Amino acid sequence: MKIEEIMSPECKYLDENASVVDAAKMMAAEDFGAVPIANGNKLVGMLTDRDIVMRAVAQGCDPAKVKVSEMMSGKVYYCYSDDDIDEIADNMAELQVRRMPVVDREKNLVGFVSLGDLSVRGAKRDAGDALAGISQPADGATPQ
Repeated sequence: MKIEEIMSPECKYLDENASVVDAAKMMAAEDFGAVPIANGNKLVGMLTDRDIVMRAVAQGCDPAKVKVSEMMSGKVYYCYSDDDIDEIADNMAELQVRRMPVVDREKNLVGFVSLGDLSVRGAKRDAGDALAGISQPADGATPQ
C-alpha cells in the first residue's frame, strides 16, 4: 500500500513570510501541532508548537513580528506519495517523528501523513511499530 492511499491530501501550509502569530492561529484553528512552511508550493521547512515556544517565546521574540522562516526547522523529513507505508512507518520510528509532509517527485507539497493516518487507514502493525520507535529515548536519554 502506498502513502498516497492513506495520507491527508488537504495539506494546509504557510508561506515562509507569515508571522509566528499566523502559525499559532492556524495551529489553534486546525488543532494540529506542526505547520509545513513553503515558498510557493515547495516545502522549505516545518514549524512546530515546540519551535514557537522554544525559539520564539522563550527567547523573548515578538511572535507578531517574527517570520516563520526565522523560527522553523529547516531540516525537513518528508516522504514521497508513492512510497510504501511500511517503509515510511519504519522511517518515522527511526527519525522519531509523529507526522511527515508528503511531496510528489517534483517536491511539491501534496499531503501529510501522521501516526493517526497509519493507524486508522493503514496497517495497525505499522502504526504500532512506528509509535514504539518514536517513544524510545533519543541518544541514550532516560525516559521521564
